[in-house]
Amino acid sequence: MNAPIVESSGGVTLVGGGPVSRAEFRLALARAPRILAADGGADRALAAGYRPDAVVGDFDSISDMARAALSGRLFPIAEQLTTDFDKALRSVAAPFTLALGFAGARIDHGLAVFNALVRHPDRRCIVIGPRDVVFHAPPRLDLSLRAGDRLSLFPMAAVTGRSTGLEWPIDGLAFAPDGMIGTSNRVSAPRVRLDFDGSGMLVILPRARLDAALRSLLGPDWQPPAASPLPRSARGG
Repeated sequence: MNAPIVESSGGVTLVGGGPVSRAEFRLALARAPRILAADGGADRALAAGYRPDAVVGDFDSISDMARAALSGRLFPIAEQLTTDFDKALRSVAAPFTLALGFAGARIDHGLAVFNALVRHPDRRCIVIGPRDVVFHAPPRLDLSLRAGDRLSLFPMAAVTGRSTGLEWPIDGLAFAPDGMIGTSNRVSAPRVRLDFDGSGMLVILPRARLDAALRSLLGPDWQPPAASPLPRSARGG
């Protein structure tokens, strides 16, 4: 386990090398203004006009241009047993992390990201994709949602649980990656409660419910920070 490289009392935005829209940058940075890039994510951040606080990875993807622009902010981790996402996630000490550029690209990279979410349940991390947000479920989860919202459950390990507020309750179901899965369930009440008997369940919500997911993980009183200019480290130039 590597020592923290980016420490924050608020959220951290973790940027990978996959596609990231400007809208996704704005969405994440309004809630988590510190930026950590994973390898080639440094190029993705710089191209959008943002300057990462630090870059972590094995550095097989970062460009020479980004290396030069971010000299002094590069933290190579050479081991090849884990992915750059895993390395970066382990390098954050913050209440939560929002991950961009890790969904919508290669399927094997996406699966590796979901594997890391389950392997590091102590790290509150939400992966933001073009349409969805994905996070690892704690043992108990309370969500304020809207009736009709899509809520999918995908097990990365054998796990059972109970629910209230879903059109199709999960009580008595034995989930497993090679067995029962829970995609395309629907919310039937404004409050959804999920209880799980072990780790390994991924929760997938519409991207518009990012703040609901954050409140479920951080507490109902969580609010996005007041709007303010991005810190110098987050701006291009």
